[in-house]
Amino acid sequence: MTDHRRSRPTEVPPCPGEPPGGPGSQRSDFELKPADFRRLSAFIYDRLGIHLPPVKKTLLEGRLRKRLIALGLPSFTAYCDLLFSERGQAEEVPQMIDLVTTNKTDFFREPDHFTYLTTTALPRLQAGQARPPDKPLRVWSAGCSSGEEPYTLALVLSEYATAHPPFSFTILATDISSRMLAIATAGIYPEERIAPIPQHLRERFLLRSRDRSRRLIKFAPEIRRTIRFEKLNLKDIPPTFRETFHIIFCRNVIIYFDRPTQGWLLEQLVRRLVPGGYLFLGHSEALTGMRHEHLHGVAPTVYRKMGGPGGKDVP
Repeated sequence: MTDHRRSRPTEVPPCPGEPPGGPGSQRSDFELKPADFRRLSAFIYDRLGIHLPPVKKTLLEGRLRKRLIALGLPSFTAYCDLLFSERGQAEEVPQMIDLVTTNKTDFFREPDHFTYLTTTALPRLQAGQARPPDKPLRVWSAGCSSGEEPYTLALVLSEYATAHPPFSFTILATDISSRMLAIATAGIYPEERIAPIPQHLRERFLLRSRDRSRRLIKFAPEIRRTIRFEKLNLKDIPPTFRETFHIIFCRNVIIYFDRPTQGWLLEQLVRRLVPGGYLFLGHSEALTGMRHEHLHGVAPTVYRKMGGPGGKDVP
């Protein structure tokens, strides 16, 4: 999101549970030399848009150390040589992306957003001209991680559809991590993860493993088939991605990008939002000091795209 004042890059935060200096603050036989850190951080910024300043060297060192061990490599220099080789670009880059990106998420995370969605956004979309009544509502969960957000959306929208016929919906869920997408596509989670899901939704839409000792749950087929999972790098959305949506959730994603990348991504999201549609950002991602001519704040970190038929604002 372009800010005409001085831009300050956003730093990648540590994963939950990491020591203040990152896992690399622990002693190790491996040391990430400054030259190798510059190579890796430049590549990560170019590929992912994530800014890693020098103070994050130990964090990156800790996250990648397990790959050196798994690959039997003697140093980070050897790891860089592998990563930037033809083989490494095909085989190791996806592994590195999984380790560098943070995938913290929960079911019903930031619950006020789902309350606003069902009590305000959906009724307004149904009453207005943003969505013909015979067409499904199109939702995009951008940066879906291991799937908790799109499954939460599917639960909420399914309940809304039951109470407000005729209503149908489709959800596109995208992420850059192949490992996270595999988890999300399976729709299987440890039982302790579902605590935030209301009991009546658990009873209606969740299936327990026949082997109760495994303590796993799986989402029912009618929920899973409402979601389409695809791999997508938000730093490099291709021109061929032309779908438009009534609702976009892109929460706790842009905090990893610097200002220029944020500006580019915001523009991409707005382009793919229909007039009258809603954009939900994370609660730490308010557009303070940043503006977009088509977005109007309607609730904390919730924005509506203005400009209906004839250029009029959507009520």
